[in-house]
Amino acid sequence: MDKYLKQLSKNYKNIQEVSEEIINLQAILNLPKGTELFMSDIHGEYEAFIHILNNGSGIIKSKIESIYDKVMTKAEMKELATLIYYPEEKLNLIKSKEEDLNEWYKIILYRLIEVTKAVSSKYTRSKVRKAMPKGFDYIIDELLHLQGEDENKELYYNQIIDSIIDLNRADSFIVAISDLIKRMAIDHLHIVGDIYDRGPGAPIIMDKLMDFHSLDIEWGNHDILWMGAASGNDACIANVIRICSRYDNLSTLEEGYGINIRPLSIFATEVYKNDLCEKFLPKNKEVSKYSNTDKIILAKIQKAISIIQFKIEGSLVKKHPEYKMKDRLLLDKMDLEKGTIKINGKEYKLNDTNFPTIDKKSPYKLTKEESEIVERLRMSFMHSEKLNRHVNFLYAKGHMYKTFNSNLLFHGCIPMKENGEFDKIEVIGKSLKGKELLDHLENVAHKAFFGDKTEENQEAVDFMWYLWCGPKSPLFGKEKAATFERYFIDDKETHKENKNSYYILINKEEICNKILENFEQNIEEGHIINGHVPVKAKDGESPVKAGGKLIVIDGGFAKAYQSTTGIAGYTLTYNSHGLVLAMNEPFESKNKAILDGSDIKSQTILKENILTRKRVADTDIGEKLKEEIQDLKQLLVAYREGVLKESV
Repeated sequence: MDKYLKQLSKNYKNIQEVSEEIINLQAILNLPKGTELFMSDIHGEYEAFIHILNNGSGIIKSKIESIYDKVMTKAEMKELATLIYYPEEKLNLIKSKEEDLNEWYKIILYRLIEVTKAVSSKYTRSKVRKAMPKGFDYIIDELLHLQGEDENKELYYNQIIDSIIDLNRADSFIVAISDLIKRMAIDHLHIVGDIYDRGPGAPIIMDKLMDFHSLDIEWGNHDILWMGAASGNDACIANVIRICSRYDNLSTLEEGYGINIRPLSIFATEVYKNDLCEKFLPKNKEVSKYSNTDKIILAKIQKAISIIQFKIEGSLVKKHPEYKMKDRLLLDKMDLEKGTIKINGKEYKLNDTNFPTIDKKSPYKLTKEESEIVERLRMSFMHSEKLNRHVNFLYAKGHMYKTFNSNLLFHGCIPMKENGEFDKIEVIGKSLKGKELLDHLENVAHKAFFGDKTEENQEAVDFMWYLWCGPKSPLFGKEKAATFERYFIDDKETHKENKNSYYILINKEEICNKILENFEQNIEEGHIINGHVPVKAKDGESPVKAGGKLIVIDGGFAKAYQSTTGIAGYTLTYNSHGLVLAMNEPFESKNKAILDGSDIKSQTILKENILTRKRVADTDIGEKLKEEIQDLKQLLVAYREGVLKESV
């Protein structure tokens, strides 16, 4: 400790500085805890995602209503909210129709200052100042903290506002203070998995997350798929391209990450030139914008990469018998002359028998052309500068799970047996379960991307595919991925993907408590927060399980799932008063929000209030601050007793 105190004394050089910091930290402990926002399964829907960040999951609108309910019309409050959400775009619209712009500026600047006061009231002045945009920080700080109503202060306040307008800085000031309001509305963001796939904007979402002030990410199976692809796993690469082509989302690859799909497109068009590939037409409501020829090309790309995928996956299954995935070896079970396939001793009719690249004697062997395409794609994925930047961020901020303020966050499941016991999985020579399993899997994922290209690390690269779709993967949570069956067998009996026992057991409070205890969390206060499996709200399914111990926040954020769920996702907030779970309706568009102030309509379906308001002292950050205070008190004693000498 003496060595540590000496190091600490470099930052706090005397009794005065130590005392000031102790007073400051003890005061912070008594502030209300900041607001946490939980989101999951965003799946590339960037406009809706950015809108929720902009409106603070409804917090900003509620603050405006609490301040101006008696003095502004609903239309005026809606316009003020939209200005904060999209200041640059809304300013252009307002300036084109506002007759007395200077008078409007005076009114709106005053209103924005009042909203800023409301959203920043639970934070220290120092924290708010640090969050302020550079260039306007001093001015905003002055406007926020002017006290009293005497004439001199009113003149001072008005002069600041007038000067901002006279110097043509009003627009920049509005943008800056709007950004501060949004920054203060959400103190910490949790992304509980699946940023990628389905929608078109994963790269946009990743850029937005990289700019966000405080967040963590719990990897989803779709995230791990892209991480595996960036690590050079060919099966992951094939799956990424197949999903992008299936959902008419090749722009994410080509424009978002600079990955060249043209060689695959030329190959697919040639190999399937006489095949309409009808089972592979894109699943996208917007696909009508394409000509019939373009749709068929997309379908051919999807079929070509699907066959490549099944071949690579088959080779991985053979290489790793410990995966116990022999049921996924289906190419050699086909009888193309009869047009059938045998699965588990039962024969099914194939809806497609045109497989010109499959060698009957070696069905899992890639053709020369396929091998060349895979090699080029692997290099493209591994050397995409933007993809690597985003994947590095996923590793820096991401985890298999996260414990935060007594809540346990993970995307999929904790593999369990039917009897409620944790199920063991063999991971590169280790048999693990529960928390130990997830801790080890996180290390494996890091080794896959950052490790040297040794044989041992290749095992980790291979395992990234198992994490995507393996029968006991905590990120996947199903016994199989019936991708082949959904494409080539019409009998829906083969399409079933039975879920892990976890998904039945989590309806029991004792099971949820068992999981929380395994992850060393307080069972009295803690919750499990999950994503991954869309809640079918339209069928009456509830996202709240085991009397509120577990909350599933995947409600169909992605448009591809909204017909199944009947809603457009859930957002969960946790502030000093408790938890609030909101069910959201679909977001129309950014343009509509700007033009007429349309917002995401939501309905509160769970409100778990806390009797005693949570303070910073009650949080994980609070525990760290308490430790700092104890260290500082020891330093104070050392100064007072002369063990350490004060500096000027």
